[in-house]
Amino acid sequence: MKRITTLLTLVLGMVVAMQAQTLKPFKTGDRVAFVGNSITDGGHYHSYLWLYYMTRFPEQRLWMMNCGIGGDTSTEILLRLQPDVIDRKPSVIFLTYGMNDAGMFELYADTADVWSEQRIALARENLHKMEQQLKALDDTRIVMIGTSPYDEKTRFNNNIFPRKAANITRMVGDQEQVARRNGWEFFNFNDLMTRYNDERQQQDSTFTLCGPDRIHPDNDGHMYMAYLVLKAQGMSSRPVADIRIDARRKTIERAENCTVDALEVSKDGGVAFDYLARSLPYPLDTIARGGMEFKRPQSRITDLVPDFQREMNAEMLCVTSMKKGCYELCIDDILIDTFTAEQLGEGINMAYYMQTPQMQQARRLMTLNEDRWDMERRLRDWAWVEYDFFLKNGYRDVTTPEAHAYYEQERQTNWWVASRRDIYAKMENPAVVKACNDYMEDIVDAIYRLNRPQRHTITLNPVKTKQKETI
Repeated sequence: MKRITTLLTLVLGMVVAMQAQTLKPFKTGDRVAFVGNSITDGGHYHSYLWLYYMTRFPEQRLWMMNCGIGGDTSTEILLRLQPDVIDRKPSVIFLTYGMNDAGMFELYADTADVWSEQRIALARENLHKMEQQLKALDDTRIVMIGTSPYDEKTRFNNNIFPRKAANITRMVGDQEQVARRNGWEFFNFNDLMTRYNDERQQQDSTFTLCGPDRIHPDNDGHMYMAYLVLKAQGMSSRPVADIRIDARRKTIERAENCTVDALEVSKDGGVAFDYLARSLPYPLDTIARGGMEFKRPQSRITDLVPDFQREMNAEMLCVTSMKKGCYELCIDDILIDTFTAEQLGEGINMAYYMQTPQMQQARRLMTLNEDRWDMERRLRDWAWVEYDFFLKNGYRDVTTPEAHAYYEQERQTNWWVASRRDIYAKMENPAVVKACNDYMEDIVDAIYRLNRPQRHTITLNPVKTKQKETI
C-alpha cells in the first residue's frame, strides 16, 4: 500500500508540474530557432515537433532551425548568438544551456566546490549578456528552456559526475529568474524529466530517459521531450479526426476536424462514406536515427507514454447500431483490419495502422523530414568549424590564407579539428553552403506540397460466414 501511495504521489506531482508549465503554440510563418549544445545539435526533439505541425496543421507553414553545437557552454553560445541565431531572423528563440557548463571530470577534483561556484557565476554572467542582446529584439518571442537532466540516480553503472545535476538545477533557476524578469516564457525539461525518471526508477533502478552517458536522450527520449512541449502547447487530446456514425439511423453524429459525406448503409449492414480529414496522423519512426550511438527508435514513445496514441494521435472511427457480426474495414479498397460490431461501436483508432493511405502519406513526410534533418546536421558540423573554432579564435573570414594556415596548424594536435577537415574543405565555399540550404528549402517545399490530406473512401463490409456443407 505504501508503494502504491508513493507512486500515486509522484504521478500526481508530475501532472501538476506539467499543468503549471504552458507554452504558446507556434503560428503560421514562425521561424523557430532551437539554441543549445549537443542535445539540440545531434538530437531530434525539434524535428519531431516540426513533424507534428507538418501533419496536424498542414496549411500552417513554419520553419524550425537547429542552432545547437555539440560541446557548447554558455560562453560559446554567447559568442555565436548574433551571427548564428539572431542574424537568421527567428521569430521564436528557444534557448538552453548548462549541460556542459555544469562540468564533468573537474567535478572529481578536491576543488570541485570552488570550481562549481566559479562556473555557475560565469554562466550567470554569460546569461545576463545574452539577456541584453535578446531584450533588444523586436517582435521576437523568447523561451528560456531548462536543459534535459543529467541523471545521477540511475543504477546501470557507477560512473557519476558528482554535483553535476545540482549545478544544472542552479543554472536552470537562473534562467527562470531571467524569464520572469522579462516576461518571457520558461519551460523546464530538467524538472519534468527528472520527475519521470524518479517514478520509473522505483520499478526499474536502471531506467533513464538520458541515455547510457546519463546525458544524451535517445530518439524515444527526444520524442518524450517533444511530447512535453506539445502538451504544454495545449495539443493533448486534439484529434486528427473524430467520426461517429449511427448505422441504424444512417446519420453522421460527429465529424470533428474532418468532412464526412456520401454516407450509405446497405441492406446487409455494410457502411460506406467519403472521408476528408483536415490533418494527417502522426507517424512514429521504427528506425533508430541519428548515428551509431542511437539505439532506440522514436516509436518507443509508446513505451514511455502508453496512452500516446489515444492522447496525441487519435484518428477515431465509431459506428454504432450495426448488425451483429464482423466487418472488414477498407480504405480506398485497402484492407486495414477486421472488427466486430461491438468494437466499432466503442470506436477504433485508425492511426494505429501503418497501412492506411493517410498514414502512408504521413510517413512519406516523415522520410522527407529526416532527409532535411540529415542535411541540417551537416550544416551544424560546419557551424562548429565556423563559430566554435574560427570565430572563437578571432577568425571571422574562414577563407583567408591566415585562416587556412591556422587550421592546418591546429589539426596536427587536435583530433576534433582534424575530424572536420572534409567539412572545412567543402563548406568554406559559400556556393556549397548555399546549395545545402537550397536543398533543405526544396525538401520543405515538397513537404508542404505533399502534406495536404486527401479524400478517401471508407467501407465496412460484413464478413460472410461460410455455410456448413450438408451431405
